[in-house]
Amino acid sequence: MKKLVITQFIVLLLGTVFAWTNFTIELVNWLNKRVCTLGCAVGLVNPFLTPCFYGACFFTIAFIVSVFMLSKIKKTQPAT
Repeated sequence: MKKLVITQFIVLLLGTVFAWTNFTIELVNWLNKRVCTLGCAVGLVNPFLTPCFYGACFFTIAFIVSVFMLSKIKKTQPAT
């Protein structure tokens, strides 16, 4: 069970970093009045209304839940 939670933690960490990086690139392009190059939005669309932002938020929530799960498992299982 511990290996599964650690794998989940790593996948969600990488996904969260990837999602927020894409959102940041999209936000910088929007602030500089450049067209989005990542494909999250077509044209000059507010990046807070795109799937990239919502995906980043949900990845962050899932990552936080995973951190709590991992800390709880580490507290309940003896060190090996």
